[in-house]
Amino acid sequence: MACPVQFICRGLRTIGLVLLYYVFSIGITFYNKWLMKGFHYPLFMTLVHLTVNFCLSALTRRAMQCWTGKPRIILSWTDYLHKVAPTAMATALDIGLSNWSFLFITISLYTMTKSSAVVFILFFSLVFKLEEPNPFLILVVLLISCGLFMCSFQSTQFNLEGFIMVLLASFIGGIRWTLTQVLMQKAELGLQNPIDAMYHLQPLMFLGLFPLFLYNEGLSLSTSDKLFRVTKLSPLLYSLLTLSIGGSLAFGLGFSEFLLVSRTSSLTLSISGIFKEVCTLLLATSLMEDKMSMINWLGFAVCLCGISLHVGLKTYYSKNKGPSLRQLSSKSPELELPLLRQNLDEREDSAADEDEEQEITLH
Repeated sequence: MACPVQFICRGLRTIGLVLLYYVFSIGITFYNKWLMKGFHYPLFMTLVHLTVNFCLSALTRRAMQCWTGKPRIILSWTDYLHKVAPTAMATALDIGLSNWSFLFITISLYTMTKSSAVVFILFFSLVFKLEEPNPFLILVVLLISCGLFMCSFQSTQFNLEGFIMVLLASFIGGIRWTLTQVLMQKAELGLQNPIDAMYHLQPLMFLGLFPLFLYNEGLSLSTSDKLFRVTKLSPLLYSLLTLSIGGSLAFGLGFSEFLLVSRTSSLTLSISGIFKEVCTLLLATSLMEDKMSMINWLGFAVCLCGISLHVGLKTYYSKNKGPSLRQLSSKSPELELPLLRQNLDEREDSAADEDEEQEITLH
């Protein structure tokens, strides 16, 4: 009887974590699009998000330090500038261009175009030798590329400027996630925990995006009645509140991804991401009145086939390899979240008690 109960509890926990991931991931997409309708400063919005992320990650690190009694990792300036800066620059441009594109394109076109990031991640993974060459990868690239062409073919709401922005963001995203993987796999840096990685990345991301913000939005924002030329305090507080909510959603997205991976697997996150794209498109067509033709839907289905094939290939080939760094490091108490450690400690104590009982029986 215990096995079915454990199976049901594990299934309910996985469903809950997936739904939490969906709330933050889909929520921030629609929230940013809604905010861009009345607040046309996407780079400033991104800077506020980075500030909120840094503050929340610092508070989380402090709470984890109080819980474990062990100090959190703080990198030296040499490692910080030489090893973290490239990842921070790529991440800042990826997020900044993605938010910027919401001024021009619909959520549906954004979602379909952003799916091409898998192609660029594959490319840079091969360049950095994180992936082994495989003939099936050519099929993955062809499926996603053909699907992307069909997604944008004869679209009535197509915008070239926004499309190029998202495509460029996807290209930089390929560099971003490849460098992130390299960064988190360097055990000597101690950034395997995403909270520590977020804490170290945000300041450099802010500094990297700030010059672009000054060039593109600095003058217009300084003369805008949204922030600096307000005549009443309430509009200013409203603007800061709405921007801070987006930053909280961004932090919640990274946190929920970590929870989902640490309590299930990266495969669960990948499969959940595929269905999340479908949910996003369905919501966009029903709530935001985005228009998609049959060929656009067919192209999106082809994209999903390519992504699904990539996930399946990674799962198949990972079975023949040893445990990954993520799997090994997730067993370390240093990387466990305070909310998760209690359950692990209880299981370890019960396992120790069972071992003692077996020893007594044998003797």
